[in-house]
Amino acid sequence: MSDNISEELKKRGLKNTKHRAEILDMLKRSDQPVSAEQLFKDMLDRNINVNFSTVYRTLDTLCEKDLVSKLTIESEGGALYEFNSTMHKHHLICLGCRKIISLDYCPLGNYEQTLAEKTDYLIAGHKLDIYGYCPECRKTAHEG
Repeated sequence: MSDNISEELKKRGLKNTKHRAEILDMLKRSDQPVSAEQLFKDMLDRNINVNFSTVYRTLDTLCEKDLVSKLTIESEGGALYEFNSTMHKHHLICLGCRKIISLDYCPLGNYEQTLAEKTDYLIAGHKLDIYGYCPECRKTAHEG
């Protein structure tokens, strides 16, 4: 667990609890959004004594404080979570295998600026997730 995590928690007015720090650290190291269930399982695998409800409440708190972003996939029941880096992210989500690719650029930047000028809105942010089928799933569908 890094001092950076402890500083981030403090900046947001949160106590540096073991569970908060562990969840943030796990999300920070993950290259994919992760479910609450997977975080819970990983914490148990690492011999961290935690209840699932604690993981869920901690994620809600971290989302409220903008340390974690919540990604809800349309056809799925649950949500996925990722560390909220300074750059917001958009995702490509495969409807076949559920693979998620984070885009490392924002395709809406110019559009957001144009929209703000046309509507006189002060735009606070946006979210974009694109659904489709990855090359592997498309190939499998054509072979079957």
